[in-house]
Amino acid sequence: MPGTRGLRRTSTLVAALGALIVVTGCGTGGSGSAKGDSKEIRIAYQAFPSGDLIVKEKGWLEKALPGRTIKWIKFDSGASINTAFVSGAVDLAAIGSSPVARGLSAPLNIPYRVTWVLDVAGDNEALVARNGSGIKDVKDLAGHKVATPFSSTSHYSLLAALDRAGVAPSKVKLLDLEPQDIVAAWSRGDIDAAYVWLPTLDELKKTGKTLVSSRQLAAAGKPTLDLGVASSSFIKAQPEVIAAWRKVEARALNLIHDDPPAAAEAVGGQLGINSRDAAAQLKQGIFLKPAEQADDKWLGRPGHVGGLARNLRSAADFLVGQKQIPAAPGLPELEKAVYVEGLSDAVSK
Repeated sequence: MPGTRGLRRTSTLVAALGALIVVTGCGTGGSGSAKGDSKEIRIAYQAFPSGDLIVKEKGWLEKALPGRTIKWIKFDSGASINTAFVSGAVDLAAIGSSPVARGLSAPLNIPYRVTWVLDVAGDNEALVARNGSGIKDVKDLAGHKVATPFSSTSHYSLLAALDRAGVAPSKVKLLDLEPQDIVAAWSRGDIDAAYVWLPTLDELKKTGKTLVSSRQLAAAGKPTLDLGVASSSFIKAQPEVIAAWRKVEARALNLIHDDPPAAAEAVGGQLGINSRDAAAQLKQGIFLKPAEQADDKWLGRPGHVGGLARNLRSAADFLVGQKQIPAAPGLPELEKAVYVEGLSDAVSK
């Protein structure tokens, strides 16, 4: 119901802002880190299988920047990370491409830039229907309750899946729930389906059926990605931190490709699961090799921004069509939001 959804959105925003007051009240607060007058670096991370979790588990950034204090702050979705950037509570973040497209668009107009591609969504994000719901395919979702974290890559993919199946979003009872809330609602039988990412996705699959994955939607022309972003002011003030961060993220990607057991052990340590399960989750994502970051298909290079900018434009255009945002930024504006300076140094061995 629109009224209930609006109430939930308001209460969620109040809760998020309350949490950010706590965050900014401890340590630097505001935009101190961005101004370069603080030794603290505030990183927003999410608990999904990625090189970012490897970097955190192994303490590589702390070792690379011994004179800095690295503060890792956990978030449950890209929407809450966007709120954190608006309030000046974080400097760097791991966030999905759909919330980035939204963040770079009006009315948010967040001054941040994309610095890295953490992964390309594959089978690690999917739409699952609960057993006993009577839902056999996406077309059957009409009239049912479907949950997803709004403004996330899963939300974008859910809308894309409905569009592909010819189902108007207005015909579906869409619920804005964070991953941990989706599990609770699922177990109570309050929702019939959900589009979400790992590790929550694996929980739903135990008693549900996968209808479509982000890998399939990518093949149909609606790819989603997890990106590394940093505030523009932070990049300008402390480019050496971005260089160090990129190098340890590149090291993590190499570990995923060259030593999967070690990568799984590190990810498992962060997710609180065994290495076998972590390895299975990592296999469901698509991870670039470091050198691919500078390819024309992705970030690109100085003087020639890659296809990522067009991917963000496509996501923004789609959000406009779904009436999620009023207008999409122009391609030149999105190209400026892709930070390619110094990238080649970070990805070369």
